[in-house]
Amino acid sequence: MPCSTAIDPRTVQAYRDTDYLVFANPVFVLRVDRPSPPLDAVHRRAGVKCSAFISACNPYSQQLEASMNVARERALTAELTRRGLQYIDGLGQHPSNHWPGEASVLVLGLSDAEARALAARYAQNALLWTGADTAVELVLLR
Repeated sequence: MPCSTAIDPRTVQAYRDTDYLVFANPVFVLRVDRPSPPLDAVHRRAGVKCSAFISACNPYSQQLEASMNVARERALTAELTRRGLQYIDGLGQHPSNHWPGEASVLVLGLSDAEARALAARYAQNALLWTGADTAVELVLLR
């Protein structure tokens, strides 16, 4: 069932089609609406039951200069470090739409509510969230 959103449906579909790489050892890919056995292993090792995949790049999907995205992502990781949150670097990359990959992080142990607040603070349209079953949920914020 489609949900009401201010986000263009083509953008939502692009989010659904994107590969979300997590630079763990080994690297793995998260895909919307699919469980992730590698993520389950990461959760078990870290002793958490949830996580969120978030970027600070390209607020509201408006493409910024690379240097601005780097600064935004550094601010995000600095905030996570200050808060004592564990994270793993990642990259959101659509397989065919030529949008540049977006630096991202998988934040371990971040609740759904905390993830929504964090992504909203960085003016994001959406994030990925996973609970104990590691099914990857696309969470639209607008």
